[in-house]
Amino acid sequence: MGEGYNLEGHLAVVTGGLQGIGRAIADGVAAAGATVHVFDVRAPEAAERFPYPVYLVDVADAGAVREVVDALPRPPALLVNNAGITRDRSLAKMSDSEWNDVISVNLTGSFHMIRAVAPAMIAANFGRIVNITSINGIRGKFGQANYTAAKAGLIGLTKTSARELGPKGISVNAVAPGMVLTEMALALPDEFRDRALQETVLKRLVEPADVANAVVFLLSDAARMITGQVLQVDSGQLI
Repeated sequence: MGEGYNLEGHLAVVTGGLQGIGRAIADGVAAAGATVHVFDVRAPEAAERFPYPVYLVDVADAGAVREVVDALPRPPALLVNNAGITRDRSLAKMSDSEWNDVISVNLTGSFHMIRAVAPAMIAANFGRIVNITSINGIRGKFGQANYTAAKAGLIGLTKTSARELGPKGISVNAVAPGMVLTEMALALPDEFRDRALQETVLKRLVEPADVANAVVFLLSDAARMITGQVLQVDSGQLI
């Protein structure tokens, strides 16, 4: 990466950073020079060999988020809101808990994180925040009313946060992946991946590192004049 992608000297928090897209983001941010701390709801396997400190926290719990942020060795200058869950079901059959759980983690959890880190970023007159949304938050998706509503809300939260925090030297952007070849996606029946592949114009599916590269760009000085934007990383699934 070019000199503009250097994140040295910054402490970064990546939520949901144990596996999949989150782990790729944590690795990419660390490779760019930042000190990475991971927030997740579970401990990593072989914790002694996991390369980053992990804080067990449910981002849906505002008090827990504030307590863990305050316990960091120094305030984070970089935040990636990646934590998310799915509880897929058609709208007519979706339970209250399936709706509420997804909204609480995917949308409210990101609000909790931004609110917790913002005061120190404001005091420093510097901060960079990237929220991981989805192309399905733009176009909708059958069986994902809860997920798409949360991801669409995250786009609104991104733009409002960018407006409010921009005068304080803080940029807030979002990355919207399409289907990404995580372990979870690779475990799906071939028909699901084939359908997504047919939607693409580049005729390749996105890999976790592609999302991580976009996040590192938005966290870096190379993107210092970009805020309030949604960067699609989807191989052209949604144009």
